Amino acid sequence: MNVEDIRQLLAEYEIKFIRLAFCDIFGRQKNIAIMADEFEHAAEHGVSFDASAISGFLNINESDLLLFPDLDTFSILPWRPSDKAVARFYCFITYPDRRPFEGDGRYLLSEIERKSGSSGYSFLVGPECEFYLFETDEKGFPTLTPFDEAGYFDMAPLDRGENVRREICFALENMGIKPERSHHEHGPGQNEIDFRCSSPLKAADDLMSFKTAVKAIAQQHGLFASFLPKPIENESGSGLHINLSLYENNENLFEGKNRKAMSFMAGILRRMKEITVFANPLVSSYERLGQYEAPATVSWSHQNRSTLVRIPYAEGHDCRMEVRSPDPAANPYLLISLLLSAGFEGIADSLEPEPEATGDMLSSPLSERLPHNLSEAVGETRMSRFVHQVIPERIVERYLEDREAEAAEYKRNGECHDYLIRRYFRLI
Repeated sequence: MNVEDIRQLLAEYEIKFIRLAFCDIFGRQKNIAIMADEFEHAAEHGVSFDASAISGFLNINESDLLLFPDLDTFSILPWRPSDKAVARFYCFITYPDRRPFEGDGRYLLSEIERKSGSSGYSFLVGPECEFYLFETDEKGFPTLTPFDEAGYFDMAPLDRGENVRREICFALENMGIKPERSHHEHGPGQNEIDFRCSSPLKAADDLMSFKTAVKAIAQQHGLFASFLPKPIENESGSGLHINLSLYENNENLFEGKNRKAMSFMAGILRRMKEITVFANPLVSSYERLGQYEAPATVSWSHQNRSTLVRIPYAEGHDCRMEVRSPDPAANPYLLISLLLSAGFEGIADSLEPEPEATGDMLSSPLSERLPHNLSEAVGETRMSRFVHQVIPERIVERYLEDREAEAAEYKRNGECHDYLIRRYFRLI
């Protein structure tokens, strides 16, 4: 889209407010609202904000950054009133001299996508994101009471989330995101909605839109949606499975398990321990791994859901690999950037994967394990030349310092699940 296209849409839909959205380095979405008649100024000159107030961005002595709307991400927010409607753009972030800001995960991912295209490769990325629905109290604050007691693939009346999922699917369609499947998951009040795969940057944007839509529509139903990796101690955790298809000259290399596809997978397996702090960024993330089909070992298989990477049964363009360890608290822009870079490194090294795993691999003592906890994951990344080559040094260090502080605070509070609920539940 160009500025004239957007100008016409703003008039056609009588849009009065525009939200300019971006992510901090930890994957938390932020935004600022401008009036619609400020759009053209924002598109040309950007909108400044205090980056020192965003965790992990800048210090107080270098605080100004600019938001530039990515015009291709225009969307009307369907849960907002249609009268004086609200539109949204995702933004690129720059310094005042227009240099890209190192902490802008969207820019990082767009550059990796551009470079892969110039090398003859392209991708389809399909996130599968689980979430819980909880009841709220008389003041609208979230409780820990699940919305229902249903289980995997159950139906109404056991599954009370059908209408919520239905409205989320309609909202996604209105935003240009194509939902494909929705169902109740294993845990009480746990749900999943899958949407069509797309290019890496669009897939990450769509995931952020999905999470926003889920929370907004749940709230309209008097519910609270949680993307915490492990909100209920003895129930299934919520995963963010990342499906990846690799194309060369429009050929899906996972169809027929092409040698380059297997090297791509092997590259991801080789670097997954180093990537884990970005795939599983919370102390709570490590309560999930190793149980309820959430892998804890570095392994791969066909169809075996206990391994880190699974190659599902599929045909044609649906052939893909699935990375099963990440969770919804991850920053999708940084995570997908690291996964693609690790896969490319595997292709460059003509890497061969280890033998396919058999049996239950959730906690196999014979396999290489993912980090047991957040502190261990930070240690793996600190020693990683690979991560420091993909993500700017300044951002890696800020990210790891923050994660170390989280792990230390958890230890000071007795390493208990109740602390994790107090710390994260309303935020994630």
